[in-house]
This record gives sequence, C-alpha cells and structure tokens, in this order.
Amino acid sequence: MKLALLGPVAWRTPPLAYGPWELVTSLLAEGLSARGVDVTLFATLDSITAATLDGVSPHGYADDPTMDGRVWEALHVSRAMARSGEFDLVHNHIDWLPLAFAAHCRAPLVTTVHGFSGAGILPAYERARSSYVSISDSDRVPGLDYVATVHHGVDLGGLPFQADAGDGLVAFGRIHPDKGIHTAIEIARLADRPLTICGIVQDERYFAEQVLPHIDGERVVFLGAVGPRQRGEILGASAALLHPIAFDEPFGLSVVESMACGTPVVAYARGSMPEVVDEGVTGMLVHDVAQAVAAVARIKEIDRAACRDRAAGRFGVDRMVTDYLAVYDDVLTGRRRP
Repeated sequence: MKLALLGPVAWRTPPLAYGPWELVTSLLAEGLSARGVDVTLFATLDSITAATLDGVSPHGYADDPTMDGRVWEALHVSRAMARSGEFDLVHNHIDWLPLAFAAHCRAPLVTTVHGFSGAGILPAYERARSSYVSISDSDRVPGLDYVATVHHGVDLGGLPFQADAGDGLVAFGRIHPDKGIHTAIEIARLADRPLTICGIVQDERYFAEQVLPHIDGERVVFLGAVGPRQRGEILGASAALLHPIAFDEPFGLSVVESMACGTPVVAYARGSMPEVVDEGVTGMLVHDVAQAVAAVARIKEIDRAACRDRAAGRFGVDRMVTDYLAVYDDVLTGRRRP
C-alpha cells in the first residue's frame, strides 16, 4: 500500500517541544514505515522521518512570525492534493482545510478528527467525501461517517517508568482557561504540594492575571514548553498529574503520557477523561476542587507499576498503528466508504 500522511505544518514533525498533532502524525508515520507500509509524509521540510518526506513549508509557521499560517497550510494541502493520485489512500491530520478540497483528492480520503475548534468548521466535515476517525467516542458529532475510534498511542520508550516519585504535582498543557491551570494551582495549594507547570502560553492575558502571580519558583514553578526527554523526566518524577479541565477534552495526550510513566492522573470527569482514565488504576476522576484535593491525599493508593502496565496495554503506539491499518483495510476494501 502507498499511503500519504498529510500532517500539520505549525511545527516540525516530530515537534521539538509543543505540537500534539505533529507528534501523533510522526509516531504513526514511523510505526507504519516499520511495518513495511510505503509512507509519504507531507510535513515541514525540516521534519525527521523514516518515511519519504515531501512538502513546501521550510519549517513550522508557528516558529516564524514572518510566515502566514493560512498561506502555508493552503500551499501544503495543494501540494498533497496534486500528488494524491499517486497513492492508494490519503490520511489527513491537518483539520478541516483539506476537506474543502476533498473533491480534488484522487484517492480515498481518511480524516482523523483531532478535535473540533467550533461549530463553524462543521460544514467542511459534513460536505466532504471523507471517512472520519474520532480520537475518542466522546468527541463524535452526529451525522459524520466514522470508520472507527482510534485512541492516540504514545512512545513508551520515550516515557520511562519511575517507580518512586516525590510529593510534587504537575500540570501539563496549554496555558489557557480550557486547561484549568489556575484550578490546578488552587488544588496544589490546598493539598499543600508543590506544583510544576509545563506548556506553551496560548492566552497571554490569562497567564498574566491568573497564573503568573502565583509563580514563585518554589511552590509553583513554570517551565514553559518542554521537549520529549524533559516530558518523561518531569512527569515520572511527579506524584500525580492534575488535569482540571474546563472543556470537553477530545483526548488528552499528556494524560496518557503521564500514566505511561507510572504517574496517576487526577482529572475532571469531562470529555474523554472517563474513557481514557481507568478509575483507581491509572487515576481518579473528580468533579470539583474539593474532590481533587481529597484524591491527591489518596494518590499513593494507586500502584504506579499497574498504572504503567495499563497505559502500555491501552495506549502504546503499536496498538495505534494496528488500529489504523484496520481502518485503511476497511476503507480500501469498500467495507466502509463514504
């Protein structure tokens, strides 16, 4: 099979720090290539892959203020569509834009929906000739032709298990009200635990008003966006990951990465969290600050080795690759065709 993986171009694939869509696309490209699939990865030209690399963007537009992301994404999609006839299947990981040109795709199109940014983009999904893959059952929209739900996989080798952890807590994700970083600070304060915050600042005003005043370098530490090696070290050294989200999260990659290190999660029971977190095994699901503080006090009840084992079984990258190969087979054999 000749497969085109159409990845995002906000950052390099794999990303140096932040870039969850780029990370998942990279893991899939490498996993499929290792299984003998002829993969062409459409990504930034500085990307690193065992697949054949193609694209037009020299590097990620999010790292270069001189680049207009709208222009480079359009050029990127145009390049892939122009070559689409060379492949048996095109797998889209770049959101709605390729769907607007799906009629020009000369191979079956599969789109992984990494999350809907709002109802305004739904017409692109509803009108396109594409099969869809959801990243959680909770993130499905009625009326779309879903082939399957495929949970993200993580590189277990890059997330080493740590049996012993300190008392500190960690919050990992975009610095944005959706991620509830200010709530994590409150939970850590009431639990009398130090908190390490990692993530890109996506909302400057929110950061300045509700996060920055609490950062003191001791009880609350802010490290910004961190690279793959640091992620495993920071997550593994923590007693628990706090994930008090204020929106219905489609998946939560950092949640799975934490569990893979053996670090359990205390998460608000919204969106995909009840689907991703195994209560009492890989974490605890709560509904408010008081319940989260109580969960932190009981976090040592969770066996870190069992947490790692469950995460490895459910969310290893090999499982993700196998699931996507089944999706491709269903689409190509006509068992599931839009």
